[in-house]
Amino acid sequence: MKCIVCVKQVPDTSGVVAVKEDGTMDRAAMDTITNHDDLAAVEAALRIKDATGCKVVVISMGPPPAEGMLRELLARGADEAVLVSAREFGGSDTYATSQILAAAIKKVGVDKDDIIFCGRQAIDGDTAQVGPQIAEKLGVPQVSYVEKVEVNNGKVTVQRQLEDGYMTIKVNTPCLLTCLKELNEARYMSVDGIMECYAKPLNVFNYETLKDDPLIDVDTIGLKGSPTNVYKSFSPPVKGAGMMLEGADKGTVDQLVGILNDKHII
Repeated sequence: MKCIVCVKQVPDTSGVVAVKEDGTMDRAAMDTITNHDDLAAVEAALRIKDATGCKVVVISMGPPPAEGMLRELLARGADEAVLVSAREFGGSDTYATSQILAAAIKKVGVDKDDIIFCGRQAIDGDTAQVGPQIAEKLGVPQVSYVEKVEVNNGKVTVQRQLEDGYMTIKVNTPCLLTCLKELNEARYMSVDGIMECYAKPLNVFNYETLKDDPLIDVDTIGLKGSPTNVYKSFSPPVKGAGMMLEGADKGTVDQLVGILNDKHII
C-alpha cells in the first residue's frame, strides 16, 4: 500500500499580491507557501503511514524552485517526491493540469490498495477541479470535501462535509480523496527529518518522461491545451476601517440612525 499526495506551491496571499501590467500574477515577485488544504492531505497520508507503515509519495507540478517545498515535505515524513516540471506544461489550466498529474501518477504506479490524496482546492485558483478531474482520468472512485479518514482492513471510511451536516462513505481502493484543511493539524518538520530529506529520492518528470502516456498530447497540455485561461488578476481595493459604537441604550441607537441617515443609507 502507498499514499500518493498531490501538492501545489502557491503565492502567499497574506503578503503582497504582485500583478503584472498585463493583468497576470507575477509569481516570481511573491513569497510562496504550500497550499493549506494540500498540507492537510499530506498529514492524512503520514498518519496512515504511522498506523500501517505504508509509503508516502508527494507529487507537485511546478517550476524547479518547487523542489524546496518538496524537500520540506520529505522532512515532515514523506518517503519519496516527484517534481513534474517542463516548459511544455506551462500555462496549464485545471483541465491540462489534471491531464499531466494523472499521467505522472500512472508513472509512479497505482496499485489496488493505494489512496491518492489532494487538497480540496488551491488558494490561488479556488476551483476545486483538479482532484476530481484526476480521479476521472485515472478511472478511480473519488470523495471530495473529506474532513475525516479511517483505514481498516483495506477499506477506507471517510466523513464528507456538507453545508448542513456530514456524510459517511465507505470507498474501495484505489481511490482519490480531496481534503479540507480542517481535517487535521499538519506536523512540523523534525530535526531528523531535515537531516534525512536530501537522502530521500526526488525525481523530476519532464515532458520526455511522460510524453508516451496517452494523456500527454500537445493539444491537451500547457497553454495551447487549456480550454480556459485567466483574463485578468488584480488586488482588491483596501477597505477602510469600520466604526464601532458602544452601548445598548436608546442614545446609541439614535447615534447609529443619525450616522446612517447622514450617509443616505436610510
